[in-house]
Amino acid sequence: MQSILLQQINNKPILEQFQFLAEKFEGKIAFSTSFGQEDQLITDLILRNNIPIKVFTLDTGRFFEETYDVWNKTIEKYGKPIQVYFPDRDEVEKMTSEKGPYSFYESIENRKECCNIRKVHPLSIALKGIDLWITGLRAEQSQARTELEFFSFDESFNTTKFNPLKDWSLKKVVDYLHEHDVPYNSLHDKGFISIGCSPCTRAINKGDDIRAGRWWWEDKSKKECGLHDTSDTNVQTIELKKTEFK
Repeated sequence: MQSILLQQINNKPILEQFQFLAEKFEGKIAFSTSFGQEDQLITDLILRNNIPIKVFTLDTGRFFEETYDVWNKTIEKYGKPIQVYFPDRDEVEKMTSEKGPYSFYESIENRKECCNIRKVHPLSIALKGIDLWITGLRAEQSQARTELEFFSFDESFNTTKFNPLKDWSLKKVVDYLHEHDVPYNSLHDKGFISIGCSPCTRAINKGDDIRAGRWWWEDKSKKECGLHDTSDTNVQTIELKKTEFK
């Protein structure tokens, strides 16, 4: 089935890819957004063209105010809902009561615990019944993502992952946002390229790695929160030829 799917989608413009996949995986396809530049591009394609793909976000409770602002502007522009999933209250209360509000600064183990509670666990709920998960990942975003493929099977969430922007450059993404007047996070204009939770994100300097501002105190870490672990040797990848936006 996967080889047939690849033949059908190969060389199609990205909009046609979404339209085809939405029909192929009717009711079982979803896109996760954190309201970054890449995600806003995909959101625009889905909502502006009324493609029946579920759009959802994971609200960790620690977003920047600017992130909530672009979230609200997106709803106002397209008039479409974005489903939200929150972390489990009991898990957050237990972690914070025992370790305090900034435990993630103390060790990688603590930081991953926080990411698991605030992101990974809610994502597992959001992806229940979903056969195709669309993301805004790009290969040039970090060293850990250089081996990113267009399609892969994510065993952690038991679903196929589609990364349509794999070969897009940041400039191409930004050009699209300006051309189509897509709302974007104002922090991007202040040196924030990859934006996550406010205590774990800072601006970067010109020439820095795109994800250098994420968990900057972990210089030797993989800079991933657990949502997208591209190092898993059990992940099955499926190559798709590079397509261009038309």
